[in-house]
Amino acid sequence: MPRALSQQERASIQTRLKAEAAQCLQTLGVKKTTVDELVRRVNIPKGTFYLFYPSKELLFFDVIMELHDEIQGSLITTLQSTAQPLGVETLTAILFDLFKHIEGSFLATLIQRQDLELLIRKLPPEVITQHAQTDDLIMDRFLSFLPVQLDEAQLTIFSAALRAAFLMILHTQEVGVDVFDDVMRLMLRGIVSQILEEGKR
Repeated sequence: MPRALSQQERASIQTRLKAEAAQCLQTLGVKKTTVDELVRRVNIPKGTFYLFYPSKELLFFDVIMELHDEIQGSLITTLQSTAQPLGVETLTAILFDLFKHIEGSFLATLIQRQDLELLIRKLPPEVITQHAQTDDLIMDRFLSFLPVQLDEAQLTIFSAALRAAFLMILHTQEVGVDVFDDVMRLMLRGIVSQILEEGKR
């Protein structure tokens, strides 16, 4: 049985577990990363790992949610500090910067390997439900900055369109590496233009 850990030791181990998990997600992926690999990297007994997480998938999800919260927080901060009202070009630039942040993170690697889908399938349903509710709240906050009023159907379509645009990262090679950023800007500008036009009706 693992020995009792002080609060400081627990904080240190959890920080190291998350750091190594993020590194493993970037380099090895979900399938190839085992609990044995994680505890070897952090230099803790395997039993100690389970004091923190019931499974590697929940550790990975915790790491992904930290990045998710960081990205969402950055988005809201940017919106709050940007002069109002927000027009098409400004919103497009903000969303493109958000995409580039995602593209430069391990989250992009997970999406490209389709590891994110694999991970989600192995998570408890209540974890997925809670995440979806949190995402809805963040999207509501984001949309509250738009200079138009949108109904529920428009909000649903707008959210789905943004997800679809960001999932284009799966098709970078097919679209063309040299033109991908320009294509992404064009798609985001089209989505923003459409939703702002729809919101005026």
